Amino acid sequence: MVAGETSGDLLAGLLLEGLQKRWPALTCAGIGGPQMTSRGFHAWWPSEKLALHGYGLDVLLRYRELVGIRHQLRTRLLDPRHGIERRPDIFIGVDAPDFNLDLEAALKAEGVKTVHFVSPSVWAWRPGRVEKIRRSVDHVLCIFPFEPELLAAHGIAATYVGHPLASVIPVQPDRSGARRKLGLQDDDTVIAVLPGSRVSEIRYLASRFFAAVALVKRVQPAIKFIVPAVPHLKVQIERLANEAGVRTDLQIVEGQSHTVLAACDFTLIASGTATLEAALFKRPMVIAYNMNWLSWQLMRRKKLQPWIGLPNILCNEFVVPELLQEAATPEAMAAALLQWVDAKSSAPEKIAALEERFTKLHAELQRDTPQLATDAIQKILEA
Repeated sequence: MVAGETSGDLLAGLLLEGLQKRWPALTCAGIGGPQMTSRGFHAWWPSEKLALHGYGLDVLLRYRELVGIRHQLRTRLLDPRHGIERRPDIFIGVDAPDFNLDLEAALKAEGVKTVHFVSPSVWAWRPGRVEKIRRSVDHVLCIFPFEPELLAAHGIAATYVGHPLASVIPVQPDRSGARRKLGLQDDDTVIAVLPGSRVSEIRYLASRFFAAVALVKRVQPAIKFIVPAVPHLKVQIERLANEAGVRTDLQIVEGQSHTVLAACDFTLIASGTATLEAALFKRPMVIAYNMNWLSWQLMRRKKLQPWIGLPNILCNEFVVPELLQEAATPEAMAAALLQWVDAKSSAPEKIAALEERFTKLHAELQRDTPQLATDAIQKILEA
């Protein structure tokens, strides 16, 4: 298995539980993070090695390192003189398509069955990738219900397995319990600030997010702000908060993103998997994103629909605001957050309608993912 970044590690860890239940003697190795290693996975490289930001400059700067890792991994999987005793029965790439699809193509060409978990979003970005998917994988495990039909139209076998997070996150989150864990009061107004889980995201987003915090604090000084920091980025986040002059206004905790999302009223959040987690916690949000200029130019040309945030994509409309690139100013973020804060008292029906929409979305995504995924994998192994 190969899983990149925090979100991929989380999804792969949940999948591993189903695999181990089906095959108790399973041996699994490759690239993974703490969620996977806690379930017995042998991580030859940590998943954070694959954490990139955008399509352009950041990828180019680390191209040689990533190609080197991919070559070493391929050799280790296929050549018993340099790696494992025999070839794997199956390879599962979890997200990270820029890394995994090329590796899957090489393995498939050598007769290894390949599965890709989390369909590359050809419906939103980079439609030219379809042919590469068809060449690289035997089967795609999809986390969104509309994806198998789209892939089938291009001759790609796929199964909808639901989104694992929809089964992990409760339909009715315990806000009071989460607040007790974090030392917050039930009557506090709490904003969660999630500037990302990658080094480059923190570099491009954290200072903007913290400047927005300062602006909101001026208008609503009683609001509490809390930041769930990825452990290896906590020191950098604290430094940027100090530079923005808001360190004393922020409660920065290590990890605990789900507890923070359960506890908050609203969130300022970087576009990515975390926005779906916020939606499953039924939280109003402001989605923002900023990246280097070259990456943005490459990405915007490949955009096929008006939304970038998963909650908006899945609801097929702008149910929450998105502030991207030059629009992601501290002033705009603060204004959008204050609109949600004002709605809490002046338009509670607006928040209730959003919560109802997110509850329906939760039901659509909630399936027995480990069971459905392992059923599909077993059929592939038996084919």
